Formats: sequence, C-alpha cells, structure tokens
Amino acid sequence: MGGFILGIPTFINLFSNGYILGVIFAVYSKTFGMEKFVNLTLPHGIFEISAIIIAGAAGFKIPYEIIKYLAGKKEQILIKEDIQEYLTLGLISAILIVIAAWIEADITLKIAKAMLKAKGI
Repeated sequence: MGGFILGIPTFINLFSNGYILGVIFAVYSKTFGMEKFVNLTLPHGIFEISAIIIAGAAGFKIPYEIIKYLAGKKEQILIKEDIQEYLTLGLISAILIVIAAWIEADITLKIAKAMLKAKGI
C-alpha cells in the first residue's frame, strides 16, 4: 500500500535500514574490529542489501507511474507491464531475502563458530 501514498513508507524503510546498518557498522567495527564485521556480514549482506535496494525500487515504481500519469505523460495510471515489473521486482527481492536468510543461518553461523574456535573459546 505504500506505493499509493507516494513511496513515503518505502523511503522511511530504506532510510532506516541504511541508518541501522551504518550504526551497527560503526559500533561493531570499533568494538570487535573491521575483519570480524566483514566476515560476519558480507556473506549474507551481498544478497540482503541487494534485496533491500530492489524492494525499494519496487516500492517507488507505483508512485513513479502515478506521478507520470498526473503530469500527463501517460494515459493510464498502471498498465499490465508496470504491474508485471512491480511483481517481478518484488519476487526477485523475496528470493534474495530467502537466500540471505539461508546464508546467515547456515554459512555465517559456521564462520562465527570457526572464529570462536580459532580464539580458543
């Protein structure tokens, strides 16, 4: 529904995700070191950050089409291709989130255990 209120929820979501990641990066990398932060976030972060960006693009798709319609550059607000593109972006984002979740639960956990074992903990 955020698309119909001109992408404001999409903007808030993208902003908050970026802000939270930045704060976590600043605090964690200072406290535990950059190497640990990268090792624990990069494997799943590649997919998760991509999914967030693609979801943001999907969230701005409907407001973009509404603005084009109101500006007189389109005859219809949403056409079949617009809806297909929106759904495709949403599906790609969902698939990437599932992949990121699997990597975080399986691979990142193994990396964390290996890091703890290397320290003798």
